[in-house]
Amino acid sequence: MILPSNLNKSTTGRPIRSETIYLLPLRFYLIQLILLVMTGLLFSWLSRNESWDIALSRVWFDPVTQQFPWKDNRWLDLINHRLLKDLVIVGAVIALLAGVVKRNALLVLVTLLIGVGPLVVGMLKATSAHSCPWDLIEFGGKAVSWPLFSSVPANSGPGGCFPGGHASSGFGVMALFFWFWPRRPALAWWCFALGITLGMVMGYGQLMRGAHFLSHNLWAGWWVWLSQCLTFWCVSHLVYKMRA
Repeated sequence: MILPSNLNKSTTGRPIRSETIYLLPLRFYLIQLILLVMTGLLFSWLSRNESWDIALSRVWFDPVTQQFPWKDNRWLDLINHRLLKDLVIVGAVIALLAGVVKRNALLVLVTLLIGVGPLVVGMLKATSAHSCPWDLIEFGGKAVSWPLFSSVPANSGPGGCFPGGHASSGFGVMALFFWFWPRRPALAWWCFALGITLGMVMGYGQLMRGAHFLSHNLWAGWWVWLSQCLTFWCVSHLVYKMRA
């Protein structure tokens, strides 16, 4: 493992300078793989019959009006659904342009990683047969809810609601981990935690509106981190081979 005190000195080899794309040790990826498997099993258990999802969403559902009262809330839609997402996108675009102008390959890669996760989640969401809570019979809609790994019912509704696309934008901030890791590993983990927090906050706002279940957001974070780790591993090893 690279020690922060040895970085950016004249004796530091080019492959591990903080301004260049570096290699993470195999141990890091093995740990992430174990954690992803464990959390994947946990999320699968939570999604086994949607009881946890439905129970939590019922907190924000009005059985009298058969609607989610917060669905069209102005501030929830403006701040959580629009502003936070736009801030992440604008910040990533600015960082990407700065990386291109300064020819900073690591910065370019990190900003691209911010978009990789939401892109993967978006593709999965577009092909999903799971409908949003506000479309389900339990919440005043017409679609049938069904567990994650069971067969798709005939009246599954419009679909396109799994994993949580909006939450993935917040989870994308986890990519900052790879920017700070060579120089300030403690800050890197704080950025990782920030990405998880932001993703969960943005996802919970959508849960309050009836747009997603909790499991949709948990799986969104899972897919974002998996895609970021895989992308960084592939690109860093490709760059390393090109330098050799």
